[in-house]
Amino acid sequence: MRIAVYERYGPPEVLHLQEAVDPVIGTNEVLVRVEATTVGPSDSAGRSGTPRFARLFFGLAKPKHPVLGSDFSGVVERVADGVTRFAPGDRVFGTLAPTMGAHAELVCIAEDAPIAHIPARLDAAEAVATVDGFLTALPFLRDLAAVAPGQVVLVNGAAGTVGSAAVQLAKHFGATVVGVCSAANAPLVTSLGADRVIDYAHEDFTEARGAYDVIFDAVGKRSFAATRRALAPHGIYLTTVPSAAIMVQWPLTRWFSRGRRAAIAFTGLRDIRLKAAELALLVELIESGEIVPVIDRVVAFDDIVEAHRRVDTGHKVGSVVVAVSPAAPRVASPADSPSAKAAS
Repeated sequence: MRIAVYERYGPPEVLHLQEAVDPVIGTNEVLVRVEATTVGPSDSAGRSGTPRFARLFFGLAKPKHPVLGSDFSGVVERVADGVTRFAPGDRVFGTLAPTMGAHAELVCIAEDAPIAHIPARLDAAEAVATVDGFLTALPFLRDLAAVAPGQVVLVNGAAGTVGSAAVQLAKHFGATVVGVCSAANAPLVTSLGADRVIDYAHEDFTEARGAYDVIFDAVGKRSFAATRRALAPHGIYLTTVPSAAIMVQWPLTRWFSRGRRAAIAFTGLRDIRLKAAELALLVELIESGEIVPVIDRVVAFDDIVEAHRRVDTGHKVGSVVVAVSPAAPRVASPADSPSAKAAS
């Protein structure tokens, strides 16, 4: 099989494709021929080694995970004896997180891990595009913020992978949703369920006073200190990006504050049994039409360097998908994406 590897930290060009031995299927495992995977901010951080704290996971001096990528979609090639949920030929999707290795033509995953049948309405690219955003946003909004009807939820970075999922989830939970994005992405965010969209170039949402029960900074661009006054008296600020400040504010406001709080979750490191249950929920919400995929673009496996370059710009819309197999659709831009058209 072919894999995308890197041996040193650096720009996208440190990545290259090479041949590798096919993985050996283990007890209770499923072997999947990957049709599509994604490149996201965690892959960019792992490849570049920045910010520096990322090296605590990816390797201090040099990469210890030569193959990046966690999310995948494809077709079951073989199953181990005793596997009952899947059979060769099944269309499946899921995540290897907290481990890596999905930027490859074949992956092995346990039957009881986060893997599920692809909903009939989605193709491989659309299916894999939903995984990371949903599995990241759900623990923040459901578990940390306990979003409920009547609340007002602001999502900063509402057009990104996590932000677009958060808008849809907050709406599913019955909240009034305010999305923050560029003017160009406002129609998309509105189509995903936002009741109001703020163009960050013309309005600073932090200038509001006591307006939001939840501020979910899906891109880690605004701090708790900057957003605190925009929160309702018992509101909560959530961020996906670790910092020295949030690591102090999180326990202090949780244990000692009777008012506004700050929190972070390391969703990629959560127990795979929790993720498996959440992936099953994702399937239900896709089938009911409450979650739709948002794809920035689909590039060929041979062009995975270009996928990293796109993520590095910080301006992608939804997920950057890599078509590992020629069977996966290749979409040049968001305007051409079937899922973007469906959302709009």
